[in-house]
Amino acid sequence: GRDRAHDRTPLMTATTSTAGLSDDAAAAAIDAACKTLHLPTVRADAGPLADAATRDRITHRGYLAELLAAETDARAIRRRQRRVHEARFPRHKTLDAFDPTATPAVPASLLTTLASCAWIDRGEPLVLLGDSGTGKSHLLIALGVAACHQGRSVRYTTAAALVNELVEAADDRTLAKTIARYGRLELLCLDELGYLHLDPRGAELLFQILTEREERASVAVASHAPFSEWGAPFTDPRLAAAVVDRLTFNAHILETGTNPYRLRSTTTTKGTAPTP
Repeated sequence: GRDRAHDRTPLMTATTSTAGLSDDAAAAAIDAACKTLHLPTVRADAGPLADAATRDRITHRGYLAELLAAETDARAIRRRQRRVHEARFPRHKTLDAFDPTATPAVPASLLTTLASCAWIDRGEPLVLLGDSGTGKSHLLIALGVAACHQGRSVRYTTAAALVNELVEAADDRTLAKTIARYGRLELLCLDELGYLHLDPRGAELLFQILTEREERASVAVASHAPFSEWGAPFTDPRLAAAVVDRLTFNAHILETGTNPYRLRSTTTTKGTAPTP
């Protein structure tokens, strides 16, 4: 029989051996290997970090650790950027850019807690209620961006755009696939719920999305209307009640109030006090 130990002996071929290479040849071999292995940061930093390691007398293991850490950090940055791009936010907003003093009804400590995204791990809903211009969309997008920065899958859409997408999917007989795709997201950010009237078919399709994610995956919703007025856009009071039930069970509910956040932020920036 064949010697099994022999089968495990690593083979050294002309294509993998780098013994006796000059610095230029080694650099070329590293460059080629990094292209094959898709290691762009190692490819860019291998030479400069090697020179620094020689100068600072860093060990081979120390050099390798620093090089791999640079690749890992760069991949994390690219992953966050990709998540933000895939979320399709209409504009970039962050919690750092949000002025909590303009919306005293929303405690800064609560925003810090929400930024940890533990509520997403638990599949809990988030509802932002308040008049137009009070910072709801800013917070909705900023919390979505925070989730993206943790590497989570997020999608932003308005209620009207989502309903239109679902209606088209139903007409194209791809509704089940579309609902499943939305069901796999870790966070769905649904803006402008209640702004437009939804016909019975559209309201029912939206309800299917919420049912797909119920108690399993988080939905963050922004609406200018209080829950008591949600019957108007949904037309069917029973369906409106079911939607409210889906979105408020174990939910975090933030009320941004009635004072326009954008106006207060603008006057503060210009150095003038907002009118009481």
